[in-house]
Amino acid sequence: MSITNIEAIRELAANAGLEVEYWGWRGEKEQVSPETLAAVLDALGLSANTDDEVTASTVAFEERPWRRTVPACTTVRAGSSASVFIHVPHGSAVTAEVRLEDGTVRQLEQVDNWVDPRSIDGALVGRATFAVPTDLPTGWHSISASVGEGAAAVEPAESGTLIVVPTTTPWPEQRSWGLFTQLYQLRSSTSWGIGDLRDLSVLTAWGAERDADFVLVNPLNANPPVSPLEPSPYLPTSRQFVDPLILNIDWAAVFVGERAPLSASTIELLSGLAAAAIVGNGVDTIDRDEAWALKEPALRALFEAWRSANVVDDEFEDFRRASGEPLERFGVFCAISRVHGRDSREWPGELATASGAEVLPFAIAHAEDTEFHVWLQCLLEVQARRVQSEARAAGMSLGVVHDLPVGVHAGGADAWSFGAAMARGVTVGVPADQYNQFGQNWSQPPWRPDMLAELGYAPYRDMLRAVFRNSGAVRIDHILGFFRLWWIPEGNTAKDGCFVRTDAEAMLGILALEAERAGAVVIGEDLGTVPPEARDALAERGMLGASVLWFEWDENGVPLAAEDYRRACLATVTTHDLPPTAGFLALEHLDVRERLGLLEGSVEDARAEETETISKVVDQLRASGLVGEDPSNEDLVVALHEYLAASSAQLFGVGVSDLAGDRRGVNQPGTADEYPNWRVPMTDASGRLVLLEELLASPLAARIAASSARSE
Repeated sequence: MSITNIEAIRELAANAGLEVEYWGWRGEKEQVSPETLAAVLDALGLSANTDDEVTASTVAFEERPWRRTVPACTTVRAGSSASVFIHVPHGSAVTAEVRLEDGTVRQLEQVDNWVDPRSIDGALVGRATFAVPTDLPTGWHSISASVGEGAAAVEPAESGTLIVVPTTTPWPEQRSWGLFTQLYQLRSSTSWGIGDLRDLSVLTAWGAERDADFVLVNPLNANPPVSPLEPSPYLPTSRQFVDPLILNIDWAAVFVGERAPLSASTIELLSGLAAAAIVGNGVDTIDRDEAWALKEPALRALFEAWRSANVVDDEFEDFRRASGEPLERFGVFCAISRVHGRDSREWPGELATASGAEVLPFAIAHAEDTEFHVWLQCLLEVQARRVQSEARAAGMSLGVVHDLPVGVHAGGADAWSFGAAMARGVTVGVPADQYNQFGQNWSQPPWRPDMLAELGYAPYRDMLRAVFRNSGAVRIDHILGFFRLWWIPEGNTAKDGCFVRTDAEAMLGILALEAERAGAVVIGEDLGTVPPEARDALAERGMLGASVLWFEWDENGVPLAAEDYRRACLATVTTHDLPPTAGFLALEHLDVRERLGLLEGSVEDARAEETETISKVVDQLRASGLVGEDPSNEDLVVALHEYLAASSAQLFGVGVSDLAGDRRGVNQPGTADEYPNWRVPMTDASGRLVLLEELLASPLAARIAASSARSE
């Protein structure tokens, strides 16, 4: 890299959406190095490794909008005034129209707004301004333009997406409490070594009986169907499709049996596999590979029975037709991964992207395997719909709440399918903070904001529609990514990255539009270093934030009073990046971080600081009359939930691991295999493995549920 004009690269970076400086967690302003800026700009298609490249990229960036007749995408709030710029040969007449989602066509009115023409490739290009009608309905529309007039007019050669979005999202019907859990931990006596959708149904029924309104689950997104399966639910292969590992085999057998009687040999096979799989419930690890090794042959046997019957399955055909090309591509990805491995970056070049020359021939040659993976998604839809339907019928106003992870695997199905929409050479994470002083690298490629706009946000829309289906609300993990994301160039440490801004107005507006259509609540996980404008934007849209008791303090350094919690939030005592409450009180997280070398300072200082934090919170509980002078660990766990149950938060969540008295965290941020992240089964207070039936019958679960259920 040979940059001498540092100000020029900083100016280009700032114009392209990069934040060239930011406030660190210690309150100091940090400057992003020119080398990091150049690497991030390169991921955005702007070369900036020399002064000449910076100059050329600056010109190219400024000319981008002038090279399009119609903007690729325009987002406007319903009822608001807005305008669009149409670029045509200077002096040419132009007309523009909007085609609504229902096919209705409206002409746009040109308004006076003189802008000097610009020379592009030696020719002058003019800019005409058109007003967007304020009475357009919300929805996905398009704008097109015709250049010339009368017989000389040409058909629109280019169109752009116009998205009219609502101003707010649905709000929870009532103040209420619910549960949150890692689904894979809900192992019951009938589980195949891992929690499944029937186990989720059992939990929702238990919660509904105790006036809970929802159950929030970890992301249920898909893994490639080959070992080794990725344990992290926050690093899926796709955010649009679901993990077949959570299928309940008994329910699947009923689904098939209603369409094609199962043979004796198939029933015998299922019985044998079930007997082998249930053994996994007693193992002190969540072994996804072993569970899939048993579930896959069971599902393939059921698929063969379904397919051989040659029945017309309207449910399957309707689902396949509605899901369209993205589902077909996902099925092909799964089929290829079974031959060439789970990471598309290691596939032969002609298969390495969805548009590769050999993808179609491969799909034809492996049509049955492709259909199998498409069929699995239909099964998942049927089972997920059943769980949500039963939850709502039992009285839950929200039912299942899904969790949308911040990104996907760099070699997974979405990265393979979306091509240029994903940035290359960078991953996302977060800079250093109090709890992760080396920063975090999540090993996920970000979407390119500019390419999302070029695609009219279609990949984003399809992803949202998938996660909103069969849910009463959606939690958006790290919703700050809708405002800015921490991009880390390959080869850099997690601390040496750069914030890249996204079009928050478009991201939140489309989120509001799809939430409105689904009738679902939005919960944005806004923990960490949060710009004030981000929380203001969420509140303005009627979106809830997230509040964790251990992070909520007033300006005097006192734990936030229950009545001072913001109303627009989901409040919880803990989160998946901390141990369950009993473990936090016992400083389990510090023991782990010390053992793994994740503390920058001395362990003594860390323990003293955390002990003081806990002591202040206990003093608050005592002042509220919730505990006495010498409370037990269990008493404190119950009291903390009772404290939040009385808060002003609209929603209050109780961790299922807290119901069990568990102490082990499911995830230690900043680690991979150093800690068994996302593979820790649930245990009780003594460290004994506990099944779902035992947990729900425990006195501790009853105490916490009773303290959490509250009057309006």
